[in-house]
Parts: sequence; C-alpha cells; structure tokens
Amino acid sequence: MQKITELNPEEVWAYFNEILAIPRISKKEDQIIAYLIGFAKKHKLNYKQDQVGNLLISKAATPGLENRKGVILQSHADMVGEKHAEVNHDFDRDPIDAFIEDGWVKARGTTLGADDGIGIAASLAILAATDIEHGPLECLFTIDEESGMTGALGLQPGFLQGSVLLNLDSEDEGEIFIGCAGGTDTVATFRYKTVRVKRNWIAFRVRVSGLQGGHSGDEIHRGFGNSIKLLNRFLWNADQRFKIRLSFLFGGKARNAIPREAEALVLAPAGSLELIRVYFESFVQIIKSELALIEPDFNMTLEEEGVPEFAMRRKFQRRLFNALYACPHGVISMSQAIPGLVETSTNLASIRQSGEDSLEIVTSQRSSVESAKQDISDRMGSLFTLMGANIRHSGGYPGWKPDTSSEVLKISKTVYRQLFQEDPDVKAIHAGLECGLFLQKYPDLDMISFGPTIKGAHTPDERIHIGTVEKFWLFLLEMLKQAPRVVPVD
Repeated sequence: MQKITELNPEEVWAYFNEILAIPRISKKEDQIIAYLIGFAKKHKLNYKQDQVGNLLISKAATPGLENRKGVILQSHADMVGEKHAEVNHDFDRDPIDAFIEDGWVKARGTTLGADDGIGIAASLAILAATDIEHGPLECLFTIDEESGMTGALGLQPGFLQGSVLLNLDSEDEGEIFIGCAGGTDTVATFRYKTVRVKRNWIAFRVRVSGLQGGHSGDEIHRGFGNSIKLLNRFLWNADQRFKIRLSFLFGGKARNAIPREAEALVLAPAGSLELIRVYFESFVQIIKSELALIEPDFNMTLEEEGVPEFAMRRKFQRRLFNALYACPHGVISMSQAIPGLVETSTNLASIRQSGEDSLEIVTSQRSSVESAKQDISDRMGSLFTLMGANIRHSGGYPGWKPDTSSEVLKISKTVYRQLFQEDPDVKAIHAGLECGLFLQKYPDLDMISFGPTIKGAHTPDERIHIGTVEKFWLFLLEMLKQAPRVVPVD
C-alpha cells in the first residue's frame, strides 16, 4: 500500500504527514505553533509572533530576484474537529488516521485537516528548499480561522512587509478566487426552568445521523439535511399529537458546518409509546422520501431509555420548538451580479446545553453584501428575541470585494495558461476567507486565493485529491518565480 510520504510532490506530502500527527483544532493551536517555531529554528529562518498568536516566518529572496515585490504565503494553523459519533478520537491528543483511496487522501471517521494543512505543508516545503526561486518571502500562519477568525481580526499594521498575498485556503483546483462573503454569528441563549417528571411517564431517545453535513459556505446551496431542523420537526409534530416533554436536546458542533447529527431525550405518558412509534416510523419514511436523492444515508432511531428526574417546563419547551421550526436555514438570496453565486445565507449550526438551566443556539450568517449580512443577522436576532432568548452577535468579519484589475490576478491567469494550456476560472466564493480582514489592516495588498481540490471540508468525509496537489504546487512555484517587480520611484 502506498504511503502518503511517497506521493508527489514528496516534499509537500512529507510535511503534510507530519502535520497530521499534531493536534490543532481551533483555539488549541499551541502544538502546531510550537512545531512551526521549531521548524524556523531548525532552518535558521527569522520568525516572530504577534500578541494574538499569529506566526510569521521570513526568508530572503534568492539571488537575482531581490527586485520582486514581497510575497506573503498565508494559511491558517487550525482545523475543524468533526467525527462520526461512533468513532473514538480525541482531537486534543490523537493524530489523524489518514489513508489513500481511489486517488484521494482521507481520514478514518474524522476530519482530515487538509483545510488548511495542505497550505501549511506547501509553505514549509518552500521555506525549507534551497532550489526554489522567489523574491522576498513571508509565510503567515494565522490562528483560529475556523471558529472566529480571531487571528486575522487581531493582525496589526506593520506585522507584514510584503505587498502581494497568496491565500492558500481555497478548495477547488483550477479556480482562482478574488472575493468572498463576509460573515457573523447570531447566538441565542434561552433560560428555562425544569419540573420533576411524573412517575407514570416513559422516556425515549431520538437520534438523527447519517447526514452529509458540509461547509456552511461552500455547500449551503446543495440542500443537505440539517439534523437539528429534522429532529425538531419530529418533536414539534409529536408534541402536537402526544403532549411529549423534553429533557434535553443537542446537535451540531462547528459554527461553520451544517449539522450532521442531533439527539433528544423525550418523555411521554405511559401507554403512549407504541402510538409514538407508529407515528415515528411514518415520519421517518416521509423524510427518507424527501431526502432520497441528496441524503441517501439519512438515519433516525427511537430507543426507550431510563426516565430522567427532570424535564423542561411545557411553556419553554413550546417556545423552543417554535423557534427552531421558524428558524431559517439555507440560501436566502442569490447574487444578481455573479450568476450562480450565493449572495446571502444562514446556517442553524448547533444547539447545546450551556448551563444547568440554559440552552445555546448558534447560527451563522454570510453575505457578499454588507447590508444584507446585517439584515439577515438582525432577522435572526428578532426571531429569537420574540421567543424570549438573549441575543449576542459575534465573529463578524468583512467580505472581500473582487478587484478584476489586480496585477497578481493578471499574472496568475497567464501562469496557469502557460502551465496547463487552459484558462482558470476566476470566481468569488460564498465561504469566508481571511482576506477581507487583511485588507482592513493592509489596504494596498494585492491578493488571490487558490488551492488543490478538497471535498467534504468540515465533515468526517473530508478528502483531498492527490493529483490536484501537484498542479497546485507547480502553480504556486511559478507564481513565486513570476512575482511582480518593484516599480522604481523616480
């Protein structure tokens, strides 16, 4: 069986293989940053770290290219930690168990971390090389991109010297991105009281699993099932028919992933379980029929459980069911300027216990139009306020407005055509990139974003296409070689 370190380009895959062994989920990047600092010391490269934790490693220009504009290679150090419920994996400690299958590198039951581990690996391969041509070079590794972009938010003017930034965080080879949506989170916290469960009640656990999930920017338009919405739809209807009581409800993990799994512990009067089972089976068949083409592995189970001591009060429970049922999820509008581009969306990302008597619902909104982003965020806040929740908005970041006159874009189109005898697709993306935040601090940066093909990002089905990594690498090297020249000042 072929090893990851035997793939081409070997220097990139060798570093990627090392990165797989380093825990680095968002907000816990200490080990990967320590590894990068150790790398800089080993190769006698200058490095510095800012107050929020971003790391910058610099390398002088190769002889003859000192007159090129400084180039910044940027990738984020963290990864999303998602796994199938039955998989025993500790993201704080365990290495990623990766393997090769049918031309892809995958992970067994967890996210792979190619987003953005492959960007890190490519940067390290260039920094370590002695035979790659480049002008003045900086490699920026930002922290906490996936859960709040706090690294990019905290980046300060003066930390970077280069004027060209190549963001290595896109996921479709052959596509060059020059714009992205901005985003924000709307978090609703419900306070509630509980009551003791009656002795003659029974309890059962309802689970939703088998959904594809997916990146809430890249794949929000594909109509994948949302585990929280589907589970709540059953609970809302069961409450109308059987007057059920809710003990707990949770689902989803990452703010930027469509939730794949959810479960609830439910109570009902003794003697009603068989009637509930009959309704449950008919409900599951309806959902399977609705999602047959897009979610073939959808699964929903109902199993009897021990009776808990407490349940939520009925008044709160109904407010919660109504709020989740009314909560929008998915595409809100399509772009009028760029055909096929999602302009505005919202993702019902997670619901979890945030204390003994409180629930937290996390939603994330994206839009390439700032006013539309604010509008959908306000709409979400208004909905949950009506249902009695406390609202806070967090994680806001701006969009990146496309610049079709960009010098580095013109070079990239020429380079791609020379290498592969075809034109790249130049696009904007609905997913969030850190580029908009960089422009706030460095308004003169000339930027593009590109990368190899990664599918299933932010899910346990994440995989990276091996053949596209070599094309990504060749393109990156040629972009460094043909970086724009510094224009002399008269």
